[in-house]
Amino acid sequence: MAQVALQMSYPQPSAVAELLKPITWFPPMWAFACGVVASGQPLASHWGLILAGLLLAGPFVCATSQAVNDWFDREVDAINEPQRPIPSGRMPGRWGLYVAVIGTVLSLLLSVTLGPWGFGAAALGLVLAWAYSTPPLRLKRNGWWGNAACGLSYEGLAWVTGAAVMASGQMPVGASLALAALYSAGAHGIMTLNDFKAMEGDRRMGIASLPVQLGPRGAALAACATMLGAQLGVVALLLAWARPWHALAIVALLLGQAWMMRRFVAAPVERALWLSGLGVPLFVAGMMVSAFAVRGL
Repeated sequence: MAQVALQMSYPQPSAVAELLKPITWFPPMWAFACGVVASGQPLASHWGLILAGLLLAGPFVCATSQAVNDWFDREVDAINEPQRPIPSGRMPGRWGLYVAVIGTVLSLLLSVTLGPWGFGAAALGLVLAWAYSTPPLRLKRNGWWGNAACGLSYEGLAWVTGAAVMASGQMPVGASLALAALYSAGAHGIMTLNDFKAMEGDRRMGIASLPVQLGPRGAALAACATMLGAQLGVVALLLAWARPWHALAIVALLLGQAWMMRRFVAAPVERALWLSGLGVPLFVAGMMVSAFAVRGL
């Protein structure tokens, strides 16, 4: 019996993998890749840095942020998604917290290989991850602040890091910084899409996500306006930089999103995941289009 109890005190690898949510790693890894492309530097001579940066953005910093969030959200998840590793008991004891701490340490160690910019970006991203979930600050208690922190980490910070690392630690050009800022703002709306599935638990636990604050329709309109507004800003900049074909490509992607958003606003709770699955890929495709547009500026 003692041996069985000892075995049960450790999480199964499958539970750890589920806690780290590999599906969430793509956005920061993609944003890092966009920064790499926007830097204008040759890719062939930087593969080691690129690989380290992609690993840092996704399987390390982003995965750690997921563990942090699930640990401090365990009471909310017990209401919304009791099948998750921590509320279900598949992540026993305080192992959710241990995984978050271990991930933080490993992320900082890996970031050293990317120089001062990589280390600083990783440290800032991890600070935002802990601030997002951890009391007393717990930025996620207000959807405006929490989603802003996520958007900055997932898109802008990763983009700027990719560009800076490729340029040997130099500050990225103003065009790249402007695009990173706009896509960070647009990502605020993407984060709102993820909040619709947790409305009941958020309301009961006092978390003022935008669907809780504004109601489903109000939050849907805010999310769509934020995403579309940021991309219209990108189009305006590309036209100002004499990149009309890139601007036209983003307009086409934007029109596809607008059609989906119209359906989403009509039934936001039912279609939030649908828009996230089909509309967000068009948003992030535009990121790479704009990254290619600023090469050489």
